Amino acid sequence: DGYYEYGMFECVYSTSDYSDMVYLHSYSFNKVVDVQFNSSVGKFVGYTEQGVKHAENFNKDQAFIQQEKAAVDTYCRHNAQLADSAVRDKS
Repeated sequence: DGYYEYGMFECVYSTSDYSDMVYLHSYSFNKVVDVQFNSSVGKFVGYTEQGVKHAENFNKDQAFIQQEKAAVDTYCRHNAQLADSAVRDKS
């Protein structure tokens, strides 16, 4: 009996050069995604009534949007390179 709210960061890619890397930042409430940033889209998109309101507010903050856009390089590619080198170098 309560509420469950959480955020999740995902990096999705399928090529070894990371050219198709996509950064996703989602906020969910009670297991339903309310709002999500997708680096391919370049902005937040709301999926619920409340999520649309959050997306509008997030998208007004250009400093935050630029930070989210940069995360595909600073967060995703950086960590993927570290993880991949740890795995690929082992044979």
